[in-house]
Amino acid sequence: MGLIVLEGLDGSGKATQAELLHKALEKRLGQVRKVDFPDYASPSSALVKMYLNGDFGREPGDVNAYAASSFYAVDRFASFRRVWGEDYRRGVPVLCDRYATSNLIYQLVKLPREEWEGFIAWAEDFEYGRLGLPRPDRVIYLAMPVEVSQKLLAARYAEKGGKKDIHENHLAFLKACAQSAAFVAEKQGWAVIPCGREGKPLPREEIHRQVLEKALEAL
Repeated sequence: MGLIVLEGLDGSGKATQAELLHKALEKRLGQVRKVDFPDYASPSSALVKMYLNGDFGREPGDVNAYAASSFYAVDRFASFRRVWGEDYRRGVPVLCDRYATSNLIYQLVKLPREEWEGFIAWAEDFEYGRLGLPRPDRVIYLAMPVEVSQKLLAARYAEKGGKKDIHENHLAFLKACAQSAAFVAEKQGWAVIPCGREGKPLPREEIHRQVLEKALEAL
């Protein structure tokens, strides 16, 4: 029936909204497959974990956009072939918490602005063309202000422990990613959901209502 992608910067409330959307769609449509990327439970995410852990360099730019994109793309290829591809072919709706579209947000900023359109073309040809992954029917982007998402990230780590990865720990990088997300969202017609107001996140149910509306339009 369709492939719905939920995108957003770290700390945007994406995992919460993905869970809410999954339950709401199941209630309306029956079976709905939910997939999370990166697939940290799979060996296919090994290079992604090494990259985010700083094994290849402590700055996001230490790994160029094309190399980093390939780490994530191979993880998605493995997931599609082993986990959800058959459901997709049978017409089961698929909800992805992040997808190939994440590379357009997080890797685009490593390149000069005049190379952005070329990178987008390369990334889409690589994943949708050469790797054979399906294109999304709708991308929903949670536009949470970076200052707000940083507060939410801090609260998350204070509660659950752990440490920020090299993306989460780099405020200037995340602010640049917000700009690249706005660029791609406008260029490709993503559904953008404002998630913050006056330095605070909007109520999650208010965000959910808008997310569900946009998802159902595509299904």
